[in-house]
Amino acid sequence: MTIGTIDESQRKAAKVVGFSYLFALPPAIFAEFYALGRLLVYNNAADTARNIMAHERLFRLGTASNLTAFAIDIVLITALYVVLKSVNRNLALLAAFWGLIETAIFVVMLLNDFEVLRLLSGADYLRVFEPDRLQALARASMSGHGAGYGVALVFAGLRSTLFCYLWFKSSYIPRALALWGMFGIHSDGGVRILVHHFSRACEGRRRWIYGAPIFFFELTMGFWLLLKGLPRSGAALNRVSGPA
Repeated sequence: MTIGTIDESQRKAAKVVGFSYLFALPPAIFAEFYALGRLLVYNNAADTARNIMAHERLFRLGTASNLTAFAIDIVLITALYVVLKSVNRNLALLAAFWGLIETAIFVVMLLNDFEVLRLLSGADYLRVFEPDRLQALARASMSGHGAGYGVALVFAGLRSTLFCYLWFKSSYIPRALALWGMFGIHSDGGVRILVHHFSRACEGRRRWIYGAPIFFFELTMGFWLLLKGLPRSGAALNRVSGPA
């Protein structure tokens, strides 16, 4: 199989990639921007605890939405591998492994959210602790959510860069779109890890600014693959080979 030859399994997988990009965005946005944005109060453990207990259903819905998005991510990573393995099987496999590590970190990160609910549950065995100490511990667990998110985004950046490099090499999509994907996610993940100020910004409502490039990339990719799909095999071969 050459880069210019596109089989039916790749075309079907490309549609799955498009659906996955679009279906993963709503639950992810709801969980990370709406739910946490309403509940978290930066540098105030007591207010954060009161918000979570007053809106426990919203907190649980945010956790369930995140789990939904992570499940869709597994489908997305598998479909990306099917589409791009003909370009370079080893690089596609490496990108898939990075994506699975990313998703595993995200899932482990959610354990901090369940820990928050346990700490604020008012269970009898917790009465040996003062309320303000439990609130501080709950807020520390929420900070662990943010730290895990940042580490996972590093692997997300590696995964996205490698898959988008394969998109670029294959010419299955416009190369400008592939380049956008290669660099867009680093505005979120890389800045989160390297810049101390971002730890405060990411917990506020300005967080969307840092995730906007990758959000619009995934939105564009989703619609492109659903509406446009992969090119005809001959067209793909011509785009790779160039003029004679």
